[in-house]
Amino acid sequence: MSDSETKTSPYRVQVLDRALAIIDTLAGEGPDASLMELSEKLHLHKSTVHRLLMILERHRIVERQPHTGRYQLGLRLFELGSVAIARFNIRERARLHLQRLVLEVDETVHLCVLDAGEVLYLDKIEPSRSVRMASRIGRRNAVHCSAVGKVMLAHLPEREVDQIIEQRGLPRFTSKTIVTMADLKADLKTTLARGYAIDNEEAEEGLRCVGAAILGRNGRPLGAISTSAPSFRLPLDKVPMVAAAVCAAARALSEESGYQGASQPEIRIESQPVS
Repeated sequence: MSDSETKTSPYRVQVLDRALAIIDTLAGEGPDASLMELSEKLHLHKSTVHRLLMILERHRIVERQPHTGRYQLGLRLFELGSVAIARFNIRERARLHLQRLVLEVDETVHLCVLDAGEVLYLDKIEPSRSVRMASRIGRRNAVHCSAVGKVMLAHLPEREVDQIIEQRGLPRFTSKTIVTMADLKADLKTTLARGYAIDNEEAEEGLRCVGAAILGRNGRPLGAISTSAPSFRLPLDKVPMVAAAVCAAARALSEESGYQGASQPEIRIESQPVS
C-alpha cells in the first residue's frame, strides 16, 4: 500500500461506516426518510449524506422516490439477502419441520440463529388465526429475554455467555425481564436441564414463547426453534405440551445436522415443572 493510500484509508473506513449507518437508519426508522431526516438522525451535514446517498442509489442499495424525493432501501439488498439466505442451508432444512410444527401447535413458529450476540429471525410460519405475532424475518431481538436466545446461551460455554452479556447488557423490557447475571445463569441452568427455554412475558407483555436449540455435530447451537403465542392462548400449564412438540422438531433437526452427543431431554408432559 502506498503512503497516499495509507493516509486516506481511515477516511475510507469512515465513509463506509457512514454509508452503513444510512442503511441501518432506513431499515430501522420506517419505510422511507428524507435527506434532512437522515442528516439530523446521523448528525452529518446534508451535503455529506447526499453524496453517500447518490453512491448507494447508483448501486441500487437505496432508491429515491421520484414524487416525494424521500429515500428507501433498494431491491439490491433483497437480492443480496436472498443469496445469503440461500447459502444458509439450515433455513432450507428446517422448513419442513416448521411446517409440521405449526400444524401441530397452531401457533406462530420461528427459526432463529445467534448473530453478533443477538437473536436473528431467519424464518417464520403463521397459523390461520386472527390474532398473530408481530414479528418478521430479519428482525433482531435480545438474547436474555427471548426463549430462542436463552436456549442458545444455555448451550454455550459460560465465558462466551459472559462476553455476550458484557457486550449487550441486560436491558429491561417488561416487569418480568431478567436483569441480573445471577438470575440469568439460574434460568440457563434450568433451561439446559429441562431441554427448553421459556420467555414468560419477558420481552413483551402478554407474549409467551417456548424455544429449543438445534445442535450441531460438536454440540454447539446452530440455531433454535420457537413457538410464540399470546399468554391467554399459552397458559403456563400448557407450556410442557407445546414444549414437547418444539423439542421434537429441534431434536430431529439436530440429528439431521450431525449431532451425535447425549440425547436432548425428552419432555414428560404429565410432570414437567414450569417456572
